[in-house]
Amino acid sequence: MTPFKMNNQTFVTEFIFLGFSNHSNLQGLFFLVFLVIYLTTLLGNTLIIMAIRASPALHTPMYYFLSNLSFLDICYTSTTMPVMLVNVFQEKKTISYEGCLSQLFFFVTFAGTEGVLLAAMAYDRYVAICRPLQYPVLMSMKVSVCLMTGSWLCGLANSVTHTALTATLTLCGPNQISHFLCDVPLLLKLSCSDTSVNKSVLHMASATIGLSPCVFTAVSYALIISAILRISSAEGRIKAFSTCASHLTVVVVFFGTANFNYDRPDVGYSLDVDILISMLFCVVTPMLNPIIYSLRNKEIKVALKKLAGKHGFSSEIRI
Repeated sequence: MTPFKMNNQTFVTEFIFLGFSNHSNLQGLFFLVFLVIYLTTLLGNTLIIMAIRASPALHTPMYYFLSNLSFLDICYTSTTMPVMLVNVFQEKKTISYEGCLSQLFFFVTFAGTEGVLLAAMAYDRYVAICRPLQYPVLMSMKVSVCLMTGSWLCGLANSVTHTALTATLTLCGPNQISHFLCDVPLLLKLSCSDTSVNKSVLHMASATIGLSPCVFTAVSYALIISAILRISSAEGRIKAFSTCASHLTVVVVFFGTANFNYDRPDVGYSLDVDILISMLFCVVTPMLNPIIYSLRNKEIKVALKKLAGKHGFSSEIRI
């Protein structure tokens, strides 16, 4: 792997993050907030995975997807948060060239996989509500594994393509990234070589890995809501909607923050605003997912209480 080459023929061995550099007097507060968010994300998603594994009643496609979503959120936030925590107290917030490309690879992999997985979960809810009699066939464990595998393959293929193309760029300098992470659009801004291929692939990826799952999910929920409204009893409508309320909330949070992060204009925002918007997508969303499911999903609440009792915690624990 060849480092970026600068105009003076020297080689770049590291990048400098400029994110949070404007607030050196708040380093202690930043570290505390980041640490709490990271630990909450790890704990919440780990508890979701453990609760699903420990409860036979949750060994269904819906919760199989949810456990994988929690695993993705752990991996997703772990690509950025440890580096952020280490760099908070550093006057020069750096990451090596290899570390930057590695972070880019894993970040794009997990983010892309999560977007496709959320679409697969929307399909699961569509079949459960709109075609309940066909659910055992259309959403068998074999189909669920195929959908999960397909989500990972889409994320990996997208990431390998972007990482390989980014590694071919020539850097003009300076080696400063106006952010707290390495991402494709940020590195394209540092290049003095032709980026037309990179930008074309980025646009295609945005349409296939970004927009397509979002549109598919929106159409699925339009059909789901239409089917729910045709249910005659109010109790039946509430029960049907409760089975997908948690997922719908997670979808809105994920795709909403993702679209705002990547599709807003490049100009007109300060560095602090850029950082805040990216924090919502990269850091806050993985923390919110287990909170949303534990608050809005009765089965998860019951499973978490059983897990707490099994490990010696109070059986009266409130979720």
